[in-house]
Amino acid sequence: MTQREKWGTKLGIIMAVAGSAVGLGNFLRFPVQAAQNGGGAFMIPYFISFLLLGIPLMWIEWAIGRHGGLFGHGSAPFIFTRLSKNRLMKYLGVIGIFGPLVIFVYYTYIESWLLGYAFFALTGKLLSLTTAESMKGFLSAYQGLAPQSNVWTAYVFFLITFAINFLVIFKGIKGGIEKLCNIAMPLLFAFAVIIAIRVLTLGPSILDGLGFLWNPNFAVLADAKVWMAAAGQIFFTLSVGIGAILTYASYLSHGDDIVLSGATAASTNEFAEVILGGSIVIPAAFAFLGVAGAQAAAASGSFNLGFVTMPFIFGQIPFGQIFSFLWFSLLFLAGITSSVSLMEPAVAFVRDEFNLDRKTAVKRLLVITFILCQFPIFFLGQGVVDELDFWGGTFCLVLFATIEVVLFVWVFGMDRAWEEMHRGAELNIPRFYKFIMKYVTPLFLFFILGFWFIQQAWPTILMKGVSDAGKPYVIATRIGLVLLFLGIAYFVRKAWYYKKSLGEVE
Repeated sequence: MTQREKWGTKLGIIMAVAGSAVGLGNFLRFPVQAAQNGGGAFMIPYFISFLLLGIPLMWIEWAIGRHGGLFGHGSAPFIFTRLSKNRLMKYLGVIGIFGPLVIFVYYTYIESWLLGYAFFALTGKLLSLTTAESMKGFLSAYQGLAPQSNVWTAYVFFLITFAINFLVIFKGIKGGIEKLCNIAMPLLFAFAVIIAIRVLTLGPSILDGLGFLWNPNFAVLADAKVWMAAAGQIFFTLSVGIGAILTYASYLSHGDDIVLSGATAASTNEFAEVILGGSIVIPAAFAFLGVAGAQAAAASGSFNLGFVTMPFIFGQIPFGQIFSFLWFSLLFLAGITSSVSLMEPAVAFVRDEFNLDRKTAVKRLLVITFILCQFPIFFLGQGVVDELDFWGGTFCLVLFATIEVVLFVWVFGMDRAWEEMHRGAELNIPRFYKFIMKYVTPLFLFFILGFWFIQQAWPTILMKGVSDAGKPYVIATRIGLVLLFLGIAYFVRKAWYYKKSLGEVE
């Protein structure tokens, strides 16, 4: 068995997990969700979901990962076999490699747009566009979706972004990921605070902008969709159910405190989302575009908010070129600290279960993921990214979180799970969380899974809303995803028999 890596410091693991969680959703998705779902009233189901779903899942994933690391495993398939003697469990764990890998394939390309836009903001090219329509046209041309445009400019920035990601991953846990997050996270927060202060000092109208976002409309609390939106936002913002936190936690020592570290990482993420994310986009849109403009901006989705509305607004204020550069830089930093975490479950699997050194494992995965990344780049306009996001970033996320909770709390056992979570802990988890983790969290997850399947998944599976021209690409993407899943399952099976021949598994 190869020697597994360890985190350098307690701060390093907190920054890394917070970096995995703090992403584009904190600054773009959250304010849109809040504005569209009752403003301040949205925070009631949001914080209830945080307490009943987010925090329990965070502690559970930290505990499962640390427990697996004790046996030399850093990915879900073999960690699951340490929680249950049923050997079929390793195939459920395939989701914990498949999901983050699928997200990485398209997320890295979107992340590269942020690097490109930061460059264009710094050179002044972006703010030379003076209307929202010209901003939209620039984005379409950059993506290769406009007539007579191509993706090669975007492709150059993709190559740079892809190389940075793999350089960090190649350097390892302590020398790569931890070092990146220790630098990127403070910079990210500094940039966000600077932009938030500038937005909040735009003038008296900014108070109305904050009111637009935070004034509660309590009538919406009777709508189940609002509660679903809040629970979904907690999933996305904490990066639970993906598999990355589980892998990160596997690099802990068995006596490391996960109660305080998990709570600290979650709190850091919430500060970035609620305080900073809620103080920038929607208030700025309200101050410059008015009520109708802010509503239109929120309705346009997080994508247009980030790449069209915000640079347009920055173009209207002094030193807008600098603020636009800081905006896209903070989003890029949020993106890259998340994307490196998405690759780590696959790296840990290849390295741990085939007894390879990190450099060899990373080189092999580099080739595979580079090939896979070409599909969302060149077929963006055919709905490939939406399809990858649905299966990797939504379906697998909710399903994997449900499997984790049931396996750890009900199969491994609540008493053993409670003891595992408190091993080395300086603080005790409030005892009522034992009841919440055993009954409330899994029921909450089953409710989300069922409601979401009826409301969103079934129409998507049936390709409702997909044009006839786009259906062949959607079907081809689904076939590719099935083959990828089966391929990972094959290597899990191969690794199992390899480990069995060495006497490392029963």
